Amino acid sequence: MLQVSLQNHGPIRLNADFDCAPGELLALLGPSGSGKTSVLRAVAGLLQSPGLQGRVSVGTDVADVWFDSAGGIRRAPQQRRVGLVFQHYALFPHLTAVENVALAAHPAKATAYFDALFERMGLAGLQARRPHQLSGGQQQRVALARALAREPQVLLLDEPFSAVDAPTRQALYHELAVLRQSVAIPMVLVTHDLNEARRLADRVVILDAGESLQVGPPARVFASPRNARVAELVGIQNHFQGRFFSNRPADAPGFGRLVWHGQAPAGATPNSLPGAADVTLAVIDKRRLDDGAEVSWVVAGELLDLSATPSAQAVNTFACTLREVLPLGEISLCTLVPLQLPSQCLTLNLSTAALRQLGAAPGSMLHLHIPPQAVHIMPVRQG
Repeated sequence: MLQVSLQNHGPIRLNADFDCAPGELLALLGPSGSGKTSVLRAVAGLLQSPGLQGRVSVGTDVADVWFDSAGGIRRAPQQRRVGLVFQHYALFPHLTAVENVALAAHPAKATAYFDALFERMGLAGLQARRPHQLSGGQQQRVALARALAREPQVLLLDEPFSAVDAPTRQALYHELAVLRQSVAIPMVLVTHDLNEARRLADRVVILDAGESLQVGPPARVFASPRNARVAELVGIQNHFQGRFFSNRPADAPGFGRLVWHGQAPAGATPNSLPGAADVTLAVIDKRRLDDGAEVSWVVAGELLDLSATPSAQAVNTFACTLREVLPLGEISLCTLVPLQLPSQCLTLNLSTAALRQLGAAPGSMLHLHIPPQAVHIMPVRQG
């Protein structure tokens, strides 16, 4: 089990806490400059910062503690059994593929070991080639073979798929999945690609400015972000403000009310119920929020129901104008404006077939239903 708890208050700010079990693939996900690579470098022992605090361990034995600022332990990179695949592979151009791999292996390893490793990585017959004689995908496989030749306790992957074309990337995704079936070690993948994290990772760590904001399975994090910043980082477009009111006698059991704020009407007070520029939604009351709390809330576009005629679902259904349709290949990005909240808009992706079935074009009137269970509510940070 890789366990990481790191804080750094120098020029490179870190406040990251996570773990990764053997056989698990954990993705560090965040925008450029969020600290993903710095965390990876700290785990590998490559981040030289006198202000680095915390602990990195891969087991319970003393030798498995790679870094412990309180205990005065700071093992050098060569003392950590880490396999690291760099973003641009870092292959030595003057060495052959097998010579690059051999640099990480024990000197006693025989030719047969490397032949078997190259066969396993789909590189059979390429041992004598230099990096410039290899394709991008082949270079990536050589870099991965070098990382595995070290017989690592942890495999670290720093955006390893960013430098290859789409077909090669798909093939490498498959090879990584196959590799995971035979190598039961913690794997940490750095990526800024939301789809890549969703496809490959068992869990994701959302990083921003060096801080781990949320850790969990991709589906859960993407559907239930912890706060507004996480919602923004995972690309949720339908993000709004409102006020939550807990269950009242007039509400159905287990339901509360969410007042969706538009532009505040003149004379409205912070605790007022909906004004002319507000819409009230029925939502699940999980009893985690104070009555009347200011909240932000999100809803995924794929969870919205859209129809050309008024829905039988009276709750959370309202008329909208289809303001814009942007074709994006097989799908179109559609923007809807609620008639009751002209200052707000929702976006969702619709296929060409769905648009045709709706008979919808810019300016059309459509009816939108927001299922109560699709609404995820987050408290607003105070201060």
